[in-house]
Amino acid sequence: MKTLIVEDDFTSRLLLQELLKKYGQSHIAVNGVEAVKVCSESIQKGELYDLICLDIMMPEMDGQEALKRIRDIEDKAGIPYKKRAKIMMTTALGDVKTVMGAFYELCDGYLVKPIMYEQLDTELKRLKLI
Repeated sequence: MKTLIVEDDFTSRLLLQELLKKYGQSHIAVNGVEAVKVCSESIQKGELYDLICLDIMMPEMDGQEALKRIRDIEDKAGIPYKKRAKIMMTTALGDVKTVMGAFYELCDGYLVKPIMYEQLDTELKRLKLI
């Protein structure tokens, strides 16, 4: 499984990398601007991500905006729904408005921090990534 971890907090990045390392390679982006650029480049190369873990609260471009732009890039590239990256929002925000906003923008999953292995494993299975 090829994963992009988009997280501005160093400790949270390390934790997600550690939790995901047994499933395959992980790449890092530290904000939404980097995430959109990396996703665009991976699509152009035909090297799609299976999973994108996307923090909501980040500098320069938040996760909600990055989610919209990534989905737009996938649409413009003609990537079929089944081949699109599974995007899992990762955040400390668990309020209904934030959660529903993320799903409205077509995220596939939502994990509230601190992320535990069991919680991540359950979501990966639900998304049929493992």
